[in-house]
Amino acid sequence: MSRFAAIDFETANNARDSACALGVVVVEQGVIVDRLYALIRPPTREFLFTHIHGLSWEDVKRAQTFDVVWNEMARELAGVEFYGAHNAPFDKGVLNACCNTYDLALPTQPFVCTVQLARKLWDVRPTKLPDVCNYLGIDLRHHQADSDAEACARIVMAAQLTGWRFSA
Repeated sequence: MSRFAAIDFETANNARDSACALGVVVVEQGVIVDRLYALIRPPTREFLFTHIHGLSWEDVKRAQTFDVVWNEMARELAGVEFYGAHNAPFDKGVLNACCNTYDLALPTQPFVCTVQLARKLWDVRPTKLPDVCNYLGIDLRHHQADSDAEACARIVMAAQLTGWRFSA
């Protein structure tokens, strides 16, 4: 089994670089070895999604910007083979937009989408994160980045137990 990181962003608004929270769970040889969570101060004060994740400008105005948060997590993320995310195009898009905004190198690791895994391996539908977690018996505090990231990690771990293996 590989070393991978499950990742989840919460965003403040429709701008892809408006990350306001990041949860990361690192898994090595099928075991969770690290849990990382950070609030992030986005580039603007505009918050449209407080009703979804409960975060507002007041919660993040003293938080670090994305570049500081990402650089602080870099050591734990070194050597991950891939990133797992639920609806991976969204989280990959947020990560890339944030890296571009702060002039950081884009991560080269591929993303594995747990929506696609759930559909392919277990034919779960609908495949919203709460539905997949309910199917697999995974605890979830939805739209809390740390909980969503751990749920994604556990979905990938469950897939690995079925014999699924990452291939680039």
